Amino acid sequence: MSDFEFDAEIRTDLGTGASRRLRREGQVPAVLYGGDKEPLSLTLSHNAVNRAQENEAFYSHVLTLNINGKKQEVIVKAIQRHPYKPKLLHLDFQRIVRGEAMNATVPLHFINEEESPGVRAGGTVMHLLNEVEVHCLPKDLPEFIEVDIVALDNGQSLHLTDITLPKGVELVALSKGEDSQDLSVVTMRPPRGASEEDEAEESEEPSVTNGEGDGDSETKSEE
Repeated sequence: MSDFEFDAEIRTDLGTGASRRLRREGQVPAVLYGGDKEPLSLTLSHNAVNRAQENEAFYSHVLTLNINGKKQEVIVKAIQRHPYKPKLLHLDFQRIVRGEAMNATVPLHFINEEESPGVRAGGTVMHLLNEVEVHCLPKDLPEFIEVDIVALDNGQSLHLTDITLPKGVELVALSKGEDSQDLSVVTMRPPRGASEEDEAEESEEPSVTNGEGDGDSETKSEE
């Protein structure tokens, strides 16, 4: 059973006006697609979904929709939000078929930052990616993926290929053959001024006398 379960109703009254009316009534319109079935227009309780989406796991868990008494496992594919109000405008769900691999977005959790040599030396951790798209069976879908940066030093980075993945999980970005991109996930920026000091030290060279103006070059006075 899913950790997130919602009641949903099939809606036949479509269009912008109908959606606005639903929102005024405390509902949020949604669409369900995938699984070799026709898309299905739905409505859900706005408050129930809005509370649930505050939990990070909402976005990477398999959810359950009770649609007119029938349960359907789904994942969230997209959420449209109001530009400035804490309000959901529309939801996109994708059907889950047990035993059939799927793509889903999973958050990254960075661990051991304070223990890394870069942070201990005054560096700053820069998160370049906060989530990744994975390909796996529904039963293998992780809630999150940990990225351990305990050994990350200043000037170093970790890439997608450095992530330790759970069993049965692949990164979509690394499964595209020659078009795959091993993107940077996190980098350690040196403390401010450190790079300038290093460059200054490297540029320092011992002074070289060219012989001009030394005692040997002076014209001796005639006796």
